[in-house]
Amino acid sequence: PDTLPAAQRRWSAVPTGVPELDRIFPSGGLQRGRITAWAPGIGGPALLRAALLHTVANGERAAWVDAPHIVAGACWRSGPVLLRPRGEREALRTAEVLTRSGGFALIVLDGVHPDPTAMVRLSRAAHEGGAALALITHVTSLATVRLTSRPLPAEYEWRRSTSGEGDDVRAVRILVEARASGWRARTELSIPVWQDDFRLSPEPGRADRRGERD
Repeated sequence: PDTLPAAQRRWSAVPTGVPELDRIFPSGGLQRGRITAWAPGIGGPALLRAALLHTVANGERAAWVDAPHIVAGACWRSGPVLLRPRGEREALRTAEVLTRSGGFALIVLDGVHPDPTAMVRLSRAAHEGGAALALITHVTSLATVRLTSRPLPAEYEWRRSTSGEGDDVRAVRILVEARASGWRARTELSIPVWQDDFRLSPEPGRADRRGERD
């Protein structure tokens, strides 16, 4: 009930809260009412999580649709809504409903590569609901902005390991490239790296990040 009308929100963008990233977008952030496609790679998920936290801090709602069920541990902080649908079809439906509802400024869909029909439905939902919809996917059809990110060679910051088993990576510098019709921009920024000793999946029988089972 306290959200802005969709028609009003379409005129602005959703800032990510990362100045180096917001500067390369023509509208100063992720465009409302449109789809942004970010190719899977180092840096993308971390920057999108930062955008969710910034959106919530600014008084709007944000959600992460985690289709592969890999978000856990230190990489997630409370604030945005985290949803774990059962399967890709349910994940697509969840993202579509949230996007069309008009109650969320930013929705991120991870782990699904939509077919053309699903992309049309998601595009219509974003237009009707006025939300910025970001997909972590290689599918770029109907996406207004397409982003890629990759680490820069030899651009890692290290710290001494407390366990004595070698040094740990403290931060990595990445290159982010953004493309749209007739437009391209890029930026470099540094993102922190943390060590999480917890399993990604606490459920018995589900593989953890090492591919091992209990």
